Amino acid sequence: MLSNHLQNGIETAKLVWSRIPNSEDGDPDAIGLTKRNDDGNVESLDYEVIENCAYWEEQAQRGKLYVGYCVVVKWFFALLIGLGTGLAAVFINISVENFAGWKFALTFAIIQKSYVAGFLVYILINLVLVYSSVYIITQFAPAAAGSGIPEIKGYLNGIDVHGILLLRTLIGKIFGSIGSVGGGLALGKEGPLVHTGACIASLLGQGGSKKYHLNSKWLQVFKSDRDQRDLVTCGCAAGVAAAFRAPVGGVLFALEEVTSWWRSQLMWRVFFTSAIVAVVVRSAMNWCKSGKCGHFGSGGFIIWDVSDGQEDYSFEELFPMAIIGVIGGLLGALFNQLTYYIAYWRRNYLHKRGNQVKIMEACLVSLITSIISFGLPLLRTCSPCPEADPDSGIECPRPPGMYGNYVNFYCSKDKEYNDLATIFFNTQDDAIRNLFSAKTIHEFSAQSLLTFLVMFYTLAVVTFGTAVPAGQFVPGIMIGSTYGRLVGMFVVSFYKKLNIEEGTYALLGAASFLGGSMRMTVSLCVIMVEITNNLKLLPLIMLVLLISKAVGDAFNEGLYEEQARLRNIPLLESRPKYQMRKMTAKDACGNRVVSFPRVVKVADVVSILWSNKHNGFPVIDHTRNGEALVIGLMLRSHLLVLLQSKVDFQHSPLPSDPTGPKPIGRHAFSEFVKPASGKGLSIEDIHLSSDDLDMFLDLAPFLNPSPYIVPEDMSVTKVYNLFRQLGLRHIFVVPRPSCVVGLITRKDLLMEENEDPATVELQSTSVRLLDDRSPHRDKETVRRNADTERPLLNGLLGQHHAAG
Repeated sequence: MLSNHLQNGIETAKLVWSRIPNSEDGDPDAIGLTKRNDDGNVESLDYEVIENCAYWEEQAQRGKLYVGYCVVVKWFFALLIGLGTGLAAVFINISVENFAGWKFALTFAIIQKSYVAGFLVYILINLVLVYSSVYIITQFAPAAAGSGIPEIKGYLNGIDVHGILLLRTLIGKIFGSIGSVGGGLALGKEGPLVHTGACIASLLGQGGSKKYHLNSKWLQVFKSDRDQRDLVTCGCAAGVAAAFRAPVGGVLFALEEVTSWWRSQLMWRVFFTSAIVAVVVRSAMNWCKSGKCGHFGSGGFIIWDVSDGQEDYSFEELFPMAIIGVIGGLLGALFNQLTYYIAYWRRNYLHKRGNQVKIMEACLVSLITSIISFGLPLLRTCSPCPEADPDSGIECPRPPGMYGNYVNFYCSKDKEYNDLATIFFNTQDDAIRNLFSAKTIHEFSAQSLLTFLVMFYTLAVVTFGTAVPAGQFVPGIMIGSTYGRLVGMFVVSFYKKLNIEEGTYALLGAASFLGGSMRMTVSLCVIMVEITNNLKLLPLIMLVLLISKAVGDAFNEGLYEEQARLRNIPLLESRPKYQMRKMTAKDACGNRVVSFPRVVKVADVVSILWSNKHNGFPVIDHTRNGEALVIGLMLRSHLLVLLQSKVDFQHSPLPSDPTGPKPIGRHAFSEFVKPASGKGLSIEDIHLSSDDLDMFLDLAPFLNPSPYIVPEDMSVTKVYNLFRQLGLRHIFVVPRPSCVVGLITRKDLLMEENEDPATVELQSTSVRLLDDRSPHRDKETVRRNADTERPLLNGLLGQHHAAG
């Protein structure tokens, strides 16, 4: 595999990683590559429920009315996410279409008098738009560069890349996308729309942005990482639904591509969010039909209707269609590899020189793109217009930038068109529509398509990774539809059948390249059907997707996985590595475990937090016979909250009195929740006096008494699946237990909704000693087991469990 040849380069990247200087406010750099420093830009999320005393106290105060209120608020947030993402998509599309429309209208008006003047104006407009985009990214929102999908995928996988969900990232993503796409670069706005939807969802979940004083307390209902994850999932699906007007495809994209944990309740809310987006987008398009939106028209949203295309296909056409799948897998894998190499070079050599270099690079790419898109059609000889068909509704010729085929560009006669300008000197949406168009056989020459394929493929590879928001959906569709149409031209000339449409093969080519590059199957198949409005092509799309994905997987990983690996985002993929089957949990875990006693001196806590970067610490207490026993897990973030508040400091090194005042009442559960769009507290923020350092902390009320535990001889494969599927951050590895309290079966977990848990007797399978011949246990064994099984925190935690 090609990816094996990059192993040395990856190791070098990891060594260089720590040497890269940190950008302002700890944000990723302008191409979204995460940099590790002493503070760490990447941190795991706590999707596990911390069942400490604060949690049980909060649960005790919640009744059924509050639970119903939370359900209503979740659906209300889903509604707001759909509205916000839909409106953001409408704004981006209207802006891009108007900028592109004004650019092409002005350029076409000028070239009627002078092509040189029109060329200069065209370059200048593109430079201004791209400069505005790259300036916003480098100076205001560095985390808004790139597509954002690898970072969001990492977030939903349990990795928090700081800065990706901030308000300024959302603003930079919206306005940066307008400039980069309107400026004619070889990139799209679909990936950034996924990131936009995730930012909107996260900001709603936080109640706004405290930094810019745009927050509302009544929206701050869900603060845990678990709730934020559900909202961000809705935002991802809404972004895809808004980009493609494909609500079902948006749900499947969130399920297949970005999330690693799913449940049926979340599915309903995600589907509801995508439906709201579809309604908002459709309403906006209907409102714009009256001409209120300037140049924005039917080309403003990506939907290419090919319902009037090829009605049927023969068995002999399956072979060239399979060839399209193979080509898509090869070109997609090559695209992933080239973008990986170039992004690696940018990160380690070019972008380390500062923001000015990033701005110059983006402007240079814009200049080259403008020269190629304007200059190459000038070298192409115009073709005569075909005989007009009144039923086709196709007019020949049309001016550049207008919806339709047959663009008249640098032609000596009125009834001629330039086939290269039809796809090059045009918006990407209209160019794709022209490539997909039916009943336009022989509109494009093989020479023009091959020229466009080579040049646009190169531009897409070079442009990906510049300091602007960039999506790869539309460039992938452009590349795939070009070679697909080339194969379609060959099939038409070889089989000589009237019912074969070149546009059908262009659609299959687009699906094959996206499958070969992004390695999506189900969601991409549904998206392609939704945006083309042709269900008859579903079996063929499935065929080319399966082939292209299989071919691409033989060489490297998908585009988002490759970019996440380059950004050092430690994704846990759906399938563990093969070598994990031969490893045990003891082999995988670190040998050095830093733990706390139940009652710890404040100075010791501060010293340990300064000396290491661990985020979880086992807490050790002793039984009555002096045996050490792990009583729970204490999180670093919780310790920092306790150190900052100081209200739980005590003079005595003894455990707190269970019969005295409850120390947990001084803290709400929400105090221990880390902000979704920030680093939260750090040890540098803690300022303690010498008297404070001499105090003690009883950790028992604040730890998680029920962390997940695995035996030391469990295979790493099983640990991997448990860790990923439950979204865990820590797992304790312990020796083989010496006794069993009982077994829980499916029957034990089936409770009626109105049953009181205190009165339910779990029908657990009984556990007997292996030596059934002895009628009585050894008294010392019974006494030792009873002492081990007795809850260590009976007097403290038991009260809260009873209250819950």
